[in-house]
Amino acid sequence: MSAASVRPAQEAGGNVAELTRRGVLTLGAALGLAGATQTSTAWSWSGSQSVLGPAAAALGGGSTVDPQWVWDDQIDAIMASVIQNGQVPAVNAAILPWVDNSDPLPTGLPPELASFLQGAVALPAWADRAKLRRAADFNRRKDTYLFMIYGIGGGIMSTVIPREAKSVYWSKGGADMQDRAAKTFSFGYDLSDINAFEPNGQFLVTSNKTRMVHSAVRHFLPQSPYWKAVADETIPISNHDILVTFHSTGTFAHKKLKEWGVPMSAADQDAFLHSWQVALHMLGVRDEYIPATWDAAHAQSAQILTPKLTWTPEGQELAEVLLGLTAQVDLGVTRGFLNEFVRYQLGDQIGDWLGLRRDPVSKATIRNGWPLYIKFREGLLPIAPVSFYIFDQLLRAIAMAFLNRGQSGLTTPITIPDMNRPGV
Repeated sequence: MSAASVRPAQEAGGNVAELTRRGVLTLGAALGLAGATQTSTAWSWSGSQSVLGPAAAALGGGSTVDPQWVWDDQIDAIMASVIQNGQVPAVNAAILPWVDNSDPLPTGLPPELASFLQGAVALPAWADRAKLRRAADFNRRKDTYLFMIYGIGGGIMSTVIPREAKSVYWSKGGADMQDRAAKTFSFGYDLSDINAFEPNGQFLVTSNKTRMVHSAVRHFLPQSPYWKAVADETIPISNHDILVTFHSTGTFAHKKLKEWGVPMSAADQDAFLHSWQVALHMLGVRDEYIPATWDAAHAQSAQILTPKLTWTPEGQELAEVLLGLTAQVDLGVTRGFLNEFVRYQLGDQIGDWLGLRRDPVSKATIRNGWPLYIKFREGLLPIAPVSFYIFDQLLRAIAMAFLNRGQSGLTTPITIPDMNRPGV
């Protein structure tokens, strides 16, 4: 039985949000949703399409080693030691003031962690600083659309990626999705910042903090009986899983920008991809899995992202929380408008999986107004469309809901978790 086939029965019995969380998730496990939502497809994407090109074959990568069996062994061993020795609070205190790329490594770290980070903050040898600077300028020029795509499109898509939804839900961050989303926004903001890879930027530090968080989650989640009851993997956040997340953000953004007719030169598109290539490397993804071109990225996405999208009870609850947090910001953006913007980006099938109620007026406003909004912002329309205000308000609502939880400062510090989801 598939997760999608269970959906109508749940609608007949009441909205998922009306049931107790424990009851919904226990029902999901009992019906065998975990095994049904993650299909097993042989890895066939060739490493010759990666940033390493033909050299990938020499590493045994590409089509010979499935990335779902590849993790981040060195930092995983180090973080397991940090956790087992009770050093998480000390490490979190040490990395709190470590912010800018030019900052020296913090003092007070365990020697093996300090040694690892010393090498991990360096750009890969194949990184092109000129392309990274161009990508930063591209992000600045297209930030409005990217913010919408990452926040509403990719953010909600993550809730119908079964492995990601389950890993997020049952980890510590799943208990406070506003904080969890704010930290994810910190990662995206720092990657998109004009100085992302420069000495006064922050992405090289942010990516390594995120890498440590991933490693801690890999240590904790296999100890959770709740996660193990619904997961189809023994260790989360493999190279495969990180690639899937990239495709739900970066590759999805490239697709949407093209669909929306946003002007982009070939050099801009190449630079945009390059920033994501470097980001994947900084997160511990092996180079032989990182797509060299957008064609290669979309081909990889078609294999490992699109077939895996489906409903899960965990994802349902996460989507409700994320949309609820945005809708509660009092800027005149209704929940119906949010629902229709999700449907506009992700399609009606995902909207139906998540039970997003339709709003015909908002649907018409978005489908007629968003293309005009883009044309006006690109200087192709002399007068702002009447719907301009509501789209600007939506941007503000997303920012207020998640960027540092509405507190002073723009982004939320990333910290290493010390447990799984509490209170269950």
